[in-house]
Amino acid sequence: MFDLDGTLLDSMGVWDQIDIDSLAKRGIDVPDDYVLKVGSMQFRQIAEYTIARFDLTDTPEQLMAEWDDMAREAYGTMVEAKPHAREYLEHLKATGAKLAVATSLPPSLREPAMKHVGIFDLFDAIVSVDDANDVGKDRPDVYLLAASRLGMRPEDCTVFEDILVGIRSAKSAGMGVWAMHDDSSDRDWAEICDEADGVLFDFAEAPRTL
Repeated sequence: MFDLDGTLLDSMGVWDQIDIDSLAKRGIDVPDDYVLKVGSMQFRQIAEYTIARFDLTDTPEQLMAEWDDMAREAYGTMVEAKPHAREYLEHLKATGAKLAVATSLPPSLREPAMKHVGIFDLFDAIVSVDDANDVGKDRPDVYLLAASRLGMRPEDCTVFEDILVGIRSAKSAGMGVWAMHDDSSDRDWAEICDEADGVLFDFAEAPRTL
């Protein structure tokens, strides 16, 4: 079971730039804690939080549409896979493993990105927090939904994640968890190393059997 942003996709820089550009249009600098705050939220939750925090006049729909327009081209043409991610997925698929995506990304972004890097057809199930009653990754709902779609018990699943709240949620559901390093999670890296079952900087280092 794989997260996308920051785990399979080297894409967190896209969102950093969107945050910078979107708030700069409104004369606002991105606060240091903003990315950490929104990291586990669903898309609409991020919009609502941003509007409330910065007292914006935009509606959530307007803000989400702006971000979606800014991100769609980048995800479909510029985002790349993390090192050896596709090869690792192909290896797992060849062993008969069932593969799922558990992401916060909406379909308009995740599908172009997955097709661009050549991994879209490797998965048996693709779910997002939107499918899990809009519950963010601070709770295990999206991972449990992915397990259900695969017909697997949680304790028989292994999750690959890059954010601390997601790692904790998956662990709370009884799943094994491997952490993929991403620069966006550097401030949590010590805790991630303590809580995950293993850590990775490259999928060439990932376990060959699960």
